[in-house]
Amino acid sequence: MKRYITLILCVITLCCYADDKFVGGDISLLPSYVSHGADYYDPNGNAISSPLAYFGEQGMNAMRVRLFVNPANASATHKGEGVCQDLEYVKALGKQIKDAGMALMLDFHYSDTWADPAKQWTPKEWLSLSDDDLYEKIYSYTKEVLEEMKAAGATPDFIQTGNEISYGMLWGAENGSSLKKCYVNNESNWPRFTTLLKKAASACREVCPQARIIIHTERVAQGNVLKQFYNKMKSYDVDYDIIGLSYYPYYHGTLQTLNSVLTDMENSFPDKKIMIVETGYFHHWQPSNVSYDLSGTYPISPEGQKAFTEALINILNDHAHVCGLFWWFMEANEKGLDWNTQRVTDNWYNAGLFDNETGKAMPAITILKNFLKEGAGIHHLSADISRPSTLYTIDGRSTGQQSINNLPAGIYIQNGKKIMK
Repeated sequence: MKRYITLILCVITLCCYADDKFVGGDISLLPSYVSHGADYYDPNGNAISSPLAYFGEQGMNAMRVRLFVNPANASATHKGEGVCQDLEYVKALGKQIKDAGMALMLDFHYSDTWADPAKQWTPKEWLSLSDDDLYEKIYSYTKEVLEEMKAAGATPDFIQTGNEISYGMLWGAENGSSLKKCYVNNESNWPRFTTLLKKAASACREVCPQARIIIHTERVAQGNVLKQFYNKMKSYDVDYDIIGLSYYPYYHGTLQTLNSVLTDMENSFPDKKIMIVETGYFHHWQPSNVSYDLSGTYPISPEGQKAFTEALINILNDHAHVCGLFWWFMEANEKGLDWNTQRVTDNWYNAGLFDNETGKAMPAITILKNFLKEGAGIHHLSADISRPSTLYTIDGRSTGQQSINNLPAGIYIQNGKKIMK
């Protein structure tokens, strides 16, 4: 009976990975909250012993984790915001995610600290490298990380080669005088930037050939800039599979704006899938400096957050190319922590999926699974991008091969389908 149950779980996991829709969140600080003793409860007030298991019970099938080169070099401010994810931390969390039967998205920041449109600082230990040396460094670093992840039982299924890289990455030192930024109307630094991306992609293909590579930007509020960026990727022949977008309505505009951008991206890049790799909406205390205030439509409350999530999912499910939805920092939860001695971050984040005061899950957490209820039929990600997946034995063991030709007679599973030889 035990072996039969294991077999069923293996088949379910494989089917989940073959399905081209993934929903979950960035849970990069979850181990920190758990180790500090944060109290997690479901919406009814029942204690959650394992948040990761609870996410699975809510129908989530993928999680995202960020990785810094050496977060020990980050500023005290950034450490207080949650910069702590070094390779050992990420290997451990990644294995927990894979052991839970979920897909893993690895988010390379290629920095010692936050990498986003306003800051893409080169790691301290790489600052003295020439561009040619940096090309080889990003290749070797990416390769070494992925090899260690595989050895730890945490092989990524999706790999972001950079985080919110709308203006390039590895600019140089924070206080440098000649930062190597990229702008769509200026050819400067694009050959350098795209060479870095190609080198990173080469390492991904070599070590994790089944993983899907994501190029992550956040220009939804500037649809023309967004499209020009990915046109640059095309013109420079950058290897990737998925367009990854950040969409925060309070920074990037209404759902109608997102809908228009998604339509344009689908029409312009029909060979690419699209994922919302970061999103969120406040359930309490929206800051006063937001770019767009949508509280008239979606109140800043648990119910308003849920209403926004429902509307977002309805929009996304109208787009056949959209295959992923990830809520950023959904594990944020200060319940049960002594602010003076046990705090995980220096400030509360009130757009996660738990109430910082009660520890209860927000109503929105129960409906994220609705993203998997697609209306355009079931597709297979690997088939869509012409990259076959590994064959597995019927008891869930990887053969390490993509072709059945050299395998012994038997029943195998590939892309969620049974194949007999």
